[in-house]
Amino acid sequence: MRKLSFALVTAFAWVLAVILPAEAQQAGQDNLTVELVAETDNPAPGGEVTLAFVAKPDEGWHGYWKNPGDAGLDTRLDWKLPQGVTAGELRYPVPTRLMVAGIMNYVYKGSYTQLVTLKVPAGLKPGTALPITVRADYLVCTDEVCVPETENLSINLIVGDGAISAERRTRFDEWRRAFPKPLGSEGRFTVADGILRVAIPYPASAPLGADAYFFPLTLEAMNYSAPQKLTRDGDSVVVEVKAGTKTPTKLEGVLSVGSGQGFALTAVPGSVAESPAGGGAIDWTAALVALGGALLGGLILNIMPCVFPILSLKALSLAKSGTSEGHARAEALAYTAGVVLVVLALGGAMLGLRAAGASVGWAFQLTDARVILFLLLLVLGIALNLAGLFELMTPRFAGKLAGGGSGGAFMTGALAAFIATPCTGPFMGAALGAALVLPWYVALLIFLGLGLGLALPFLLLGFVPALRRLLPKPGAWMDTFRKILSIPMFLTAIALAWVLGGLKGVNGMAVGLIVALALAVVLWALGRRQARGAGNGAAWIAAAAVTAAGVWAVAMIDKPAAAAEAKAAGAEPFNEARLAALRAEGRPVFAYFTADWCVTCKVNEKTAIETGPVNKAFSDNNVAVLVGDWTDGDPALGRFIERHNRAGVPLYLWYPKGSSEPKVLPQVLTQGMLSALPGDGE
Repeated sequence: MRKLSFALVTAFAWVLAVILPAEAQQAGQDNLTVELVAETDNPAPGGEVTLAFVAKPDEGWHGYWKNPGDAGLDTRLDWKLPQGVTAGELRYPVPTRLMVAGIMNYVYKGSYTQLVTLKVPAGLKPGTALPITVRADYLVCTDEVCVPETENLSINLIVGDGAISAERRTRFDEWRRAFPKPLGSEGRFTVADGILRVAIPYPASAPLGADAYFFPLTLEAMNYSAPQKLTRDGDSVVVEVKAGTKTPTKLEGVLSVGSGQGFALTAVPGSVAESPAGGGAIDWTAALVALGGALLGGLILNIMPCVFPILSLKALSLAKSGTSEGHARAEALAYTAGVVLVVLALGGAMLGLRAAGASVGWAFQLTDARVILFLLLLVLGIALNLAGLFELMTPRFAGKLAGGGSGGAFMTGALAAFIATPCTGPFMGAALGAALVLPWYVALLIFLGLGLGLALPFLLLGFVPALRRLLPKPGAWMDTFRKILSIPMFLTAIALAWVLGGLKGVNGMAVGLIVALALAVVLWALGRRQARGAGNGAAWIAAAAVTAAGVWAVAMIDKPAAAAEAKAAGAEPFNEARLAALRAEGRPVFAYFTADWCVTCKVNEKTAIETGPVNKAFSDNNVAVLVGDWTDGDPALGRFIERHNRAGVPLYLWYPKGSSEPKVLPQVLTQGMLSALPGDGE
């Protein structure tokens, strides 16, 4: 918990710095003082003058570099300058590192000085007053607490000859020694298998301290808390470190070579040889555990209401057909191929989007209202088919459920995999979370395991005759059973309509229901034509047109600007600043992350979270409840979820009072489990 709370406290502190009046922040602040010093008090017309912000933190406190690392904030300046005077960027000396509970911070532990250059306009008469005022907002922290502070600084300059006194020159020269020098040569970098490699031109004869380190200025290009490996390769230093969430087009940073010395550099994409010892070793034990979890998770998906009817009907059709052993195996393999290819396609798309910088997780496509409507219409069509309104297999439709042939089995498997994406079961969360941090080819292996687990029941039916013999004998009861199977599909359609309402509001849900009604009418007409033995090509064209028009109409509806709804009694919408504030108050916190399209989430909420015993236990123990609604794929929530090694929802976190780390709860909850949480660690 300490690792997370430190990052959240810094973010919350900056919020305070923005929203609180300056007077309130200044009262009693003495953790870090800043003095404003000019290199010359008499800058020349048309010349420049350097200003120094001399920062002196108290013992045990520290300030932050321009890129603060995993936590912290850089200095913000608000200038009031005379007309024509302009201020350059704030420049920072070489920082040091501070690791707190696994969080990497780039900081200054003692006194440090930042520099800014002002340009004075030409044509000013000697003696012209130049009053300079600047407000500096910054964050100052210990290892345990952060405080936002403000200094309102001012200095009066007089236009003159630009002379610099010996004393000022000595002071500024000393400060400048702590600043990185320009390297002068361009470096190269590459990202492969999750590893960032940077080749930095640096003479083989130049000293390189044991604590040498590459401080990145380009944000999110590397994992700050991951260890760096620096090796010499002739007149180059090669840095290897775990890559960040974004691959930049240009990489900027500072190579610290020890003793407070560093070199500023820019690197561009290029070829970088891997160091002899390698930098991207794969933990195959963890990968195999994740693969096993994906296999079990996929197997459990078969009992979900949107998958079970499809599997059941396909299994009964196999038993009814009385086909040969070879044909049964062919259908099983085709079904498995359909499942696996769709799962791999969805997993590959997720990995590709993440590599491009998007914060997405498993079932990312369900954050798009158009996909939800398409799923709604597809599930409704399956439900009406199961209910006997029409026969899906007649026009050789790709998704026929009861028809024979490998083509039908393949498309049935693909359909089952696509419809299963709103569901997340036990074992899946950790497995898919591991896929996010493993090389792409290992991640695809985990998705392959998920697909095999989903296809395994039908695969076994096809290859094990004894299992097929256990199936009930064909008879009139199958028609009744088929209609019963339509009920969970209708319930799934209702759930998807509700999800559509969450994404697009009441108007979006109304449009979706109207389109669903139109499709039902078209399918009813199709069934009538089938009963008369008439052609049905026009009906299928009409169904496709209704679907396309509905998807377009839903896309045109704006999302309502409504606040996230707290689901549990006394719950608040989740944000990291609020979590930090609650932890600072010493309150235990239960945070859960959900989405309207997540079936597992909804079951847990109705059977465990939103129940009287749990609400009473939380209320009696002053437990705060935070709800993160990921229905629309909020990138900020996505990044937070990822930090807990999960690829999507559900995610349940318990922050005990006084604990340094959150406890990640199972994906299937019970009332007893949640009610007992306040007693943990007390």
